Amino acid sequence: MAVGEPLIELHGVNKHFGALHVLRDIDLTVGRGEVVVVIGPSGGGKSTLIRTINRLETVQSGSIVVDGRPLPDEGKELARLRAEVGMVFQSFNLFGHRTVVANVMLGQTKVRRRGKQDAERRALDLLDRVGLADQAGKFPAQLSGGQQQRVAIARALAMDPQVMLFDEPTSALDPEMINEVLEVMRRLAEEGMTMVVVTHEMGFARSAANRVVFMADGRIVEDRPPEEFFRAPESERAKDFLSKILKH
Repeated sequence: MAVGEPLIELHGVNKHFGALHVLRDIDLTVGRGEVVVVIGPSGGGKSTLIRTINRLETVQSGSIVVDGRPLPDEGKELARLRAEVGMVFQSFNLFGHRTVVANVMLGQTKVRRRGKQDAERRALDLLDRVGLADQAGKFPAQLSGGQQQRVAIARALAMDPQVMLFDEPTSALDPEMINEVLEVMRRLAEEGMTMVVVTHEMGFARSAANRVVFMADGRIVEDRPPEEFFRAPESERAKDFLSKILKH
């Protein structure tokens, strides 16, 4: 998969929560069509990093550019930019009082201003893509966690984003549901979707990523192709991390 020009660029990004310095001089570039998986110990800044890309978290210094444009502070410009950046969270954040198909239609009609019929057609098409066409009329509470997360992915895709951000999308799921979500993500990666994924799923990092970014203590410690990183991590932090999670 050829990687195109930079789509996301972070330069010298710093973020503090009070006295806690959670992102330290982060430089990261993600090319169009690239899949970057961010891994590392808890509290290392991974989720904060991904949340700065669509300004769910503000930063104290540094610059963040998406598709050649600096992140706007707020207002309509920010809403427009967020439509280009799909986000899937650990919790599914679906509207419980709306059907599955209505959840996937909502952003299309409200933000993209699509007509109802167009939005419904697109929603049903995407539900089919994530294997849930037969669940369109149900409510979120009637679905399993894995199904709800796949609806959340369809909802993000319905906005035709240029990049998809995933913040630990499988960590709230039962083990048997994890693969059904990762499978959808793998297919997206194969189709050329630009993705930044924070995950504990090392198998996904190995098989789907163009690059693995290893973070610890608010810094990017390593940024390398997965086969190199997993075979021979360069830093002691990464060696230590991998020895704990990869059970030989």
